[in-house]
Amino acid sequence: MDEVKEIARMLKVLANENRLLILCALIGQPMTPAGIAKHVPGITQSALSQHLTLLKAHNYLDSKKSGQNIIYSVADKRVENTINVLRKYYCRSQEKKP
Repeated sequence: MDEVKEIARMLKVLANENRLLILCALIGQPMTPAGIAKHVPGITQSALSQHLTLLKAHNYLDSKKSGQNIIYSVADKRVENTINVLRKYYCRSQEKKP
């Protein structure tokens, strides 16, 4: 039963179009917030920061400092697998060619 609660919690966090776009952008390619913002139309720096903070607080993202930049990447394979399932429907512009 704990696993079901954990999956429900993950889906609640993912149930936001901006967070889905952020994760789509980060699958397979770590990025800075500036790079991520290019994949999320119309998002403000403040809103992006809030989404990144939330995803990191749930341990779905990792971050590392590189000079003055922070580089974000997907930390949770379950999230990556979920995004990959959704990719053909949601991340059309992010789709990787075979």
